[in-house]
Amino acid sequence: MYYDFFGFREPPFSIAPDPRYLYLSERHKEALAHLMYGVKGQGGFIVITGEVGTGKTTVSRCFIENAPENVDIALILNPRLSARELLSSVCDEMGVPHPANATIKELVDLINQDLLSAHAAGRHKVLIIDEAQNLSADVLEQLRLLTNLETAEKKLLQIVLLGQPELQQILAMPELRQLNQRVTARYHLDAIGRAELPNYLSYRLSVAGMRGDIFNSGAVSRLYKESQGIPRLINLISDRALLGAYAEGEHEITTAHIRQAAREVRGDTSVMQARQAAGARKSSGYLLLAASLLVAVVGTVWLADRWPVTVTDIQAGFSSSSVQAGIVERGDSENIDQSGALASASSPAPQELQGPSNAVPAVESFEFSSDSINLVDAFRSLFKLWQYDYRPEAFPTACQYARAEGMACLDRQGTRRSLEFLNRPAILELRDQSGKRGYAVIKSLDGSMATIVTPEGAREVTFTSIERYWFGDFRILWRRPDFLDVPADSGNREEQLWIGARMMELADKHSESSVETGRINRMPTEKQIRWYQDLKGLTVDGIAGAMTIIQINNDLGGPFPRLTPPAPSEGQ
Repeated sequence: MYYDFFGFREPPFSIAPDPRYLYLSERHKEALAHLMYGVKGQGGFIVITGEVGTGKTTVSRCFIENAPENVDIALILNPRLSARELLSSVCDEMGVPHPANATIKELVDLINQDLLSAHAAGRHKVLIIDEAQNLSADVLEQLRLLTNLETAEKKLLQIVLLGQPELQQILAMPELRQLNQRVTARYHLDAIGRAELPNYLSYRLSVAGMRGDIFNSGAVSRLYKESQGIPRLINLISDRALLGAYAEGEHEITTAHIRQAAREVRGDTSVMQARQAAGARKSSGYLLLAASLLVAVVGTVWLADRWPVTVTDIQAGFSSSSVQAGIVERGDSENIDQSGALASASSPAPQELQGPSNAVPAVESFEFSSDSINLVDAFRSLFKLWQYDYRPEAFPTACQYARAEGMACLDRQGTRRSLEFLNRPAILELRDQSGKRGYAVIKSLDGSMATIVTPEGAREVTFTSIERYWFGDFRILWRRPDFLDVPADSGNREEQLWIGARMMELADKHSESSVETGRINRMPTEKQIRWYQDLKGLTVDGIAGAMTIIQINNDLGGPFPRLTPPAPSEGQ
């Protein structure tokens, strides 16, 4: 959303391991040098460790892109496997055909044959295992046995282990001493130093297409204090700070922007506790009011058995007693009305006297352990909101299924504003404090409340309780027009007709005069798209891409689920 505002070609602080954005600090240069040196050796293990977010994965991606030409690399990203499963994954990555039910011995023999063939062809095989601290001792021992595969001159397999600091402790275990002795190079990757941070920021901004500094000195100091030099935290906080500055129309990132961004990224417990305490006080007031009304209603019904009382008399009694007790005060009446406990001191509608059913329910919070779901279930729930029955056994890749049904997936990183801007139900990617990943499907957002979809059904939770685990990654579905399947160089007539028809509607909707409407309708297709993109604050490129089409559909409506309730002018 803020790219065009600051003049970026792409997001400068994405946490994706893009080698183009790897700022080679002195520490990263040393880590990369250890990898380059290791693969020129004679096999064995290379161990690179570092705290979460220090850039181990990004360094490995840079190594993969710059590895010698005779090196073939296999990459294992999910090492939580048994020994047999790991060997099967190695075969998959190396392109070695193997039976689904192959034994460990059969898999090792197949890998050995492949390594010998590669050696004969002058190739060198390297196996990289990320998150290696998750490997069990049994699996590590099996990896050691793989490095026994050798010719008379050299070992045939190099293994690179990337992991968190505890990997060093695991390798120091007595039962793994033989493996530990085969480590030919090891390096611990530290965080970025304070003096290097300005260069780190400038480098990433320049790769994204911007020259110059937009972080003032106070912001840089605060950023280092909040991130402690960990690249992932630097990127997350900086990205949120850019969004905050964009929302305020500011082109300079200040200390205040960094402070607020850090609170959003980490989840400021003091702020959340204060909000929860305020909510609890307000809820207890509502519950006390509801209880008082319940007693009044029960008493009134009891009296009605003995003395005839009209509805008007009952309403007058509530109105009078409420005002005398000071319940309905200016600024509180709207909250009371929303709670359903009391619509107004002078409301004439008898159906609003609902007794106990109007009590305000306790506000629920999102709990990662019980409310987060896996990605497959998340896609099932998201497709169901679009009235589709997604079956992963038929389409293992959910986005392929979306394509087959005339839709597409859109992956983005942003804030709540981003979700509201796109206005579609979304899958949020979540992480708990231990780094465990989970997902939540947001069906709707209304004020402070979010409706999530779980296998047990939909329920409301506070959005702030979800934000504690959300670092900005989300996915939505959107409807693809047919013209997107036509080659771009074919003089796409369908696109011109589709855009032309909708631009006529949009011109009528947004123009201030018939003269302006006519001017827009006479524009070539590309200029019409540019007019609309500029109107909506999108990147102005004249291309009807996903963001532009989504906003066109938002403007003109259609049979698709919306995340936020329609404005009064839009109707129901």
